[in-house]
Amino acid sequence: MADRAGKARPAGGEGALKRHAPATARNSEAIAEVLAAELSNPGTVLEIASGSGEHAVHFARRFPHFIWQPTDADPEAVASIEAWREESRLANIAQPVLHDAATEHWPAGPLDAIFCANMIHISPWDSAMGLFAGAGRCLAPGGKLVVYGPFFEQGVEPAQSNLDFDASLRSRDPRWGIRKVEDCDRLARDVRLERSARHEMPANNLTLVWTRRP
Repeated sequence: MADRAGKARPAGGEGALKRHAPATARNSEAIAEVLAAELSNPGTVLEIASGSGEHAVHFARRFPHFIWQPTDADPEAVASIEAWREESRLANIAQPVLHDAATEHWPAGPLDAIFCANMIHISPWDSAMGLFAGAGRCLAPGGKLVVYGPFFEQGVEPAQSNLDFDASLRSRDPRWGIRKVEDCDRLARDVRLERSARHEMPANNLTLVWTRRP
């Protein structure tokens, strides 16, 4: 079973390659409502840290006018994504790619949008830096970076569940932890991205959107 850190277990049986993350089932439709509001034009969406692959299937099915390109840095996750993709038979999910957001080697742009869920708090800060740098390089002008997960915000009292979760993350790896929105905004400004939306989500999460300036 998945926890808020995004861990997933194999689905088992004949679909042993397929991972299952229960949190994905809980948040997929709420995120889809945000995507529907933010990504109105047909195009290609690059998903960073796709995990089990369940988000990719859900969003590709919900938005047939998107080409959904899943990626992950974990080969076992890539295998799971491919298993879900094959089972779905959806033509608008591209073959998943092994990709580490922290590196400078990103898929070629320009991209219409980049989506990332539940990554930057369970990876070193270098991954967040790489995410924003890559978005700055690869997004077309007007393209959007959409990031879902828990955040801390200046002037907003954090939920106790997020404080507890942050402590748990840091106990597992001192490089992990819930990130501050203001720190992400600084990374965005360095690469000509400007925060254009803030969506409150269930379970004390946010979906934040940064748009690439011309």
